[in-house]
Amino acid sequence: MVTVCDALTAGVPPPRAELRDAVRLLLAGLADRAPGRSVEVRVPPYGAIQCVAGPRHTRGTPSNVVETDPITWVLVATGRLEWSTAVQNGRIAVSGARSDISDYLPIYHGEEV
Repeated sequence: MVTVCDALTAGVPPPRAELRDAVRLLLAGLADRAPGRSVEVRVPPYGAIQCVAGPRHTRGTPSNVVETDPITWVLVATGRLEWSTAVQNGRIAVSGARSDISDYLPIYHGEEV
């Protein structure tokens, strides 16, 4: 996680393997913080989870989806980019009434997730 945050601070692309691991760690942190299955959070190509309490999605495309790229996910999940700004700028695509997960962010503040 530290390597990815340091790279982003320096304005350079983080190493791919470390970025993958950071994305997965932050997704796991979100799943722990917001247990449930009503929202699907997708960060291709590294991972996807279901989280947030509420009606469970069982088949087909979920009605509540959050999708973003790995860099944006790390920035939002570490508090380096505001959720609302990322959504407004089209860096995060959201659909469904429950897709606002901003209450659960940031996940990482420099301590362990």
